[in-house]
Amino acid sequence: MANKNWSDILGWGEDQVEDLRFTGYAYLRQGKYEIALNFFQALVVLDPLSAYDRQTLGGIYLEMNEIEKAIRELESSLKLEPDHGPTLLNLCKCLLQKGKVKEGLKYARKLRKNEDRYIANMAKALLLAYS
Repeated sequence: MANKNWSDILGWGEDQVEDLRFTGYAYLRQGKYEIALNFFQALVVLDPLSAYDRQTLGGIYLEMNEIEKAIRELESSLKLEPDHGPTLLNLCKCLLQKGKVKEGLKYARKLRKNEDRYIANMAKALLLAYS
């Protein structure tokens, strides 16, 4: 299934994929994670090289406390966009929740110097909480 180009099979262009992404994000913003999950699961099949869709799917899994699935998607996203701060922060949270404190703190130490103040402050808070 991964080798098929589902957008071509469905006759979809970027506009249809973007509509799907927009709708999924609207559900996500409302906190309707179960509904948003379906959209982003479809999106990673339709656009497997989208780091955004994979990071969002990972974030949804994190919110739903499905940590193993979250880690898998976040790591896949980082293969496409290795230095994405929000994805690294979510991976850090997942690792800490899973009890992999040493590995999680490694990410937190790196992120505490992030240029995005929100990410840096969250990383500092995680360092204080888990050190």
